[in-house]
This record gives sequence, C-alpha cells and structure tokens, in this order.
Amino acid sequence: MRQYEIRDPVYGFVSFNDWEKDIIGHPAFQRLRRIKQLALTEMVYPGAVHTRFEHSLGVMHLATKMYDSIVNSSRSMLEDRLNYADAGLQKDRQLIRLAALLHDVGHAPFSHTSEEIMPINVKIDRPFKHEDYTTSIIKNVLKDVIENHPINRTNYRIGADEVAALIEGNPEVLGERVFWKVLIASQLDADRGDYLLRDSYHIGVKYGIYDHSRLINTLALGIEPESEEVVLGVDRGGWHVAEAIVIARYQLFAQVYFHKTRRAFDYHLKNAMMHVLEGGKLPGAELPSLKQFIDLDDYALWNQFRAETNDPDCSAIMNRWHIREIYSTPEVLSQEDEAELQAKKRSLEDAGIVFYEDKSEKLWYNLSNSENGDKEIMIVSRKNGSARPLSGYSSIVKNIGDVKQIRVYVKPEDRSKAEGVLR
Repeated sequence: MRQYEIRDPVYGFVSFNDWEKDIIGHPAFQRLRRIKQLALTEMVYPGAVHTRFEHSLGVMHLATKMYDSIVNSSRSMLEDRLNYADAGLQKDRQLIRLAALLHDVGHAPFSHTSEEIMPINVKIDRPFKHEDYTTSIIKNVLKDVIENHPINRTNYRIGADEVAALIEGNPEVLGERVFWKVLIASQLDADRGDYLLRDSYHIGVKYGIYDHSRLINTLALGIEPESEEVVLGVDRGGWHVAEAIVIARYQLFAQVYFHKTRRAFDYHLKNAMMHVLEGGKLPGAELPSLKQFIDLDDYALWNQFRAETNDPDCSAIMNRWHIREIYSTPEVLSQEDEAELQAKKRSLEDAGIVFYEDKSEKLWYNLSNSENGDKEIMIVSRKNGSARPLSGYSSIVKNIGDVKQIRVYVKPEDRSKAEGVLR
C-alpha cells in the first residue's frame, strides 16, 4: 500500500495512503482549505490563518500515534477484555484514522462562530450541530469514496456508517468498539491535542504548549473500579502531562479565544451572516439542502460581506470598525462584582447608550459529577490497572473551576461618551 508524506509545522511529516489520499482530494474535504480554524482571530493575531484542512490531517496523525501507543502498552487487555485479534486491531486503526480525518468535515464557514445560526432539526426540535453536518456528509456525500475504494473492499470493508458512528459515539453500530470514540471526542482526545499545539504555533504564543510526546508514551488502558469498564487514561507516572493539557487549554482560551477584540468580531460575524444568508440561517444538514451548505465557505461569505456596503456588521468586518469593550468583570464574579456590573449597565441605559453584553462562559475541565456527564481523564496504575480520576491527583485540576466573565461593548462612535458615563 503506497504511502504519501506531506510536511507539517507541528509534527514534521504527516503520512497517508492511497485511499485516504482520494478522500482528502474529494471536494467536500478540500472545502476545509477555505475554512479558517479560528474565524477572525487573525484580526488580533495575524498568524492565525491556518485552516480546518491542516488541523484535520493533524488530528488523523495524532490519533494514530495515540492508538499505536495504546495497542503497544495495553495489548493484553485489548485481547483479554475486548477479544481483539490482529485483524480487528488493524481494522480499527484504519477506522480511527478515517474518523479523525473527517471529524470536522461538517464545519460551517468561520467555524464555531456560525453555530449559533444553524437551523432547527425538526426531528428532535433542536438546532443542528456541526457534528450533524459531519455525519450527514460522511453518509451521503463521501459514502462512495469511503466504501468503494479497492483498498477498503479488499482489506477492511469499513462502511461510511461506521465512520459516522465513531464520531457520534453510536454503540448500536459499533458495539464495544465505540470505546475508541475517546480518541476523537473526550477530554483527552486527538482533536484537542492537535488544536492546542497548532493554534499556539500559528498564533505565536506558548499558552497551549504541552509535551505531546510524553502524552503519547504514557497512554494506557485501565479498569474503572465502579463500572469495571475499560477506560483510556494516562499512566500514573505521567499524570502531570494530563494536568498540563488542562492548564494549556485554560490559558489558550483565556488569552486567545476569549480575547476582547476576537469576541467583538464574533459578534459582527454572526450578525453579518444572518444578514446575507437566506432566512438568516445556514442550510440544513440533510439532502438536498446539504449540497447548498457544502457550497458555503469563508470565501463565499467574504464576497457577500464586501457587497453589503450599507450593512453595519459587514462594514465593521471589512473596515475593522468593531464594537469596543468599555467594561469587564473578573473571570470569577463576586456579589460585589455583580452589583457593580448592574450599576454600570443602568448608567449606560440612563445615558441612552446602546450596549452589547458578552458572557464568556467556559468550563475548562468536567469533573465526574458534572451535569453533562463527561468522563474525567483517568490515571491508570501500572500495578493493577485500576483507574482513578485526574482530579484525585491534581489539586489544580480539582479546583480550576469555570470562567463566567462578562464584558460590555458599545458602538465605536459611542466609546468616549460611554467611558465618560462610567467614570
């Protein structure tokens, strides 16, 4: 099976086979070249012009390294507890590579910023998520290139539904093999592992850096004591690298993703897209509207923004005439902070100044008792294979908490007046 290599600024080289090359070459995947990873973060950090395309290749590479390390360190557990043989391990290695490669193929223009304008999925009466677009593209648009490639038909017989199921975490399709979803979407996944390193590299900051080689070398499978389920974790000797990932994520979000000017452009982006898109929403995630969705990318919307010279949000993006922050709370609000915020808002209202309130809420690490039920990063004992949550080892992680920072913005022409009112 022929292998191809391309240079990558994070890992040096990323390799792929003929089958993966054809998937990468498909127009639905090539579209990711035209969707920036971090929307308009380049307005603050000019180097942030990397795309979902290179990130997706990086996630495939990192997920493979993680998988190979787990098989090497925990092969006996895979064979004894999950009944794996060589053929099964080889098939699932390829399945994980495909799921990692395609995990972001359904991202809308400007990535996460556009998620607020996704239409309602009438089947379940909630808005679509980018994962819904991803699985729909895999099952409908990429089905042929996945299932009918000679490499697949001869060696793996992996179905498009299996790839989508691994991204969704669907046990009805994969059974116990759904366990590998932890490499695609969890608190210790390849997606997070790649974007921390890649975003830091392109932005030019050191906040998101962690020792990814150490992480790969310390991955192991363990047994969760209460459920006796097989879980992915980090060897006890390497728990500090798991802690470092949580800290890196907190620092990158606080310093970059929640930067006051970046958030201002998110505000304008959402409004501008609502103005130029039909009905103020993105096309749906099902056929035939899915084809309209695939035709949209950052370039297509930029052209529409340029044409809408009279729209204030489009103009704000094109001319960098964005809303301005005039007040911000601390990351963790006290009662005094809340009272001060309300007083500032009343002062602006009394002065007749229109303002926008941005709530930058983020939970950096989900403990086992969190409402969303996410599993913690587990630390595995080499002696008996038992697994305990990272928060039992790290006081930093146990107490890192969430951020509920609130910022108040006004139109740029009202900035001086607002600052005077709030003095």
